Amino acid sequence: MELTLLGTGTPEGLPRPGCPCAACAVSVGARSRAATAVLVDGALLLDLTPGAVLAGARAGHSLGGVRQVLLTHPHDGPAVELPPGLPAAGRVPDGRELAVISGHRVRAVAMDSPGTGYEVTGPDGVRLLYLPPGGAPAGTNGGPRQRPYDVVLGDVLGRPEALARLRASGAVGPATDVVAVHLDHDTPPGRELERRCAAAGARVVPDGTTVIVGEYHAAPDLPRRTLVLGGARSGKSVEAERRLESFPEVLYVATGGARDGDAEWAQRVGLHRERRPASWRTEETCELVPLLAAEGPPLLIDCLALWLTDAMDGAGAWDDAVWAESGQRRLGERTAELVAAVRATRRRVVLVSNEVGSGIVPATASGRRFRDELGRLNARVAGQCEQVLLVVAGQATVLKE
Repeated sequence: MELTLLGTGTPEGLPRPGCPCAACAVSVGARSRAATAVLVDGALLLDLTPGAVLAGARAGHSLGGVRQVLLTHPHDGPAVELPPGLPAAGRVPDGRELAVISGHRVRAVAMDSPGTGYEVTGPDGVRLLYLPPGGAPAGTNGGPRQRPYDVVLGDVLGRPEALARLRASGAVGPATDVVAVHLDHDTPPGRELERRCAAAGARVVPDGTTVIVGEYHAAPDLPRRTLVLGGARSGKSVEAERRLESFPEVLYVATGGARDGDAEWAQRVGLHRERRPASWRTEETCELVPLLAAEGPPLLIDCLALWLTDAMDGAGAWDDAVWAESGQRRLGERTAELVAAVRATRRRVVLVSNEVGSGIVPATASGRRFRDELGRLNARVAGQCEQVLLVVAGQATVLKE
């Protein structure tokens, strides 16, 4: 199966007409994106967009062999003019199948929002799933496991939980080529766009790209261990959550615990829980070594600074005399156990920690001790991670990959 992506943007395109935002300002030339439309084996056109004939010509393909044009979502504004020679565009009712004269079979997949997804099976048995903008398949959490698709084109960044559902049902497997389409201006283009897609196990391609199913391409970078650093309210927790939001099961490990009578802390915890996907589980514990050693879904550990606070409590490290006598040794042993567990884990894990070395020097010896020990812990954990990010003002900078 050969797929030519005539466009990879949202229906409004990128840049959006008249939009003054920074992402639109830099989305010019090769970074601009027309509305998503896909030409399948030169015979089937999924979504008809303005300039489709010209886009095909730029990609080296004629639309003269198109035998079927299918729409996936309601089109606002004036009707798109049908280029001469193309068959009339239409939509297939949910659950219905359509046989195309080219030998392709198309089944309409029900969505959880307005629009229609299409499962396309080629004459050679290759299977494609194409999802509309903002759409996710309905009813994929239960039922029997599905055979993985060879290719999935969908709104990876706008609806990451759609990819999570497909993974949960078996429809997306390790060998599935996931390509992000319907790209909007919510994510800056370039390396940031590529990084966000790679975190979801997807890739992004320019308009006009031809994807040949089965052809080798560089796999998205999915590190097993990621450390996300940042200051207070930098957006580090959001960044960490974003890296796992397309996975069906995640164990969120909260090291802060409960603080009876602290309404402000309870509000913080509540906000964190509200933005997590409903399928994630939460465990409040500072016993990280057994979790890292066990088999299971990805771990999101938030955060190492609170873990260190608990470890220093247990070692009596706040007291100068205890620190000198036994606290430093006991804390060192527990830290070494954690670092070794991070090194040996077979689970995908994202760890969050505070970067406190750039702030005010603490006024007390115990405060300076915590700052120093956290800096050492961050450095040792970073040394065992494939990827390390620093988040400043909501912007993630890759320190190691």
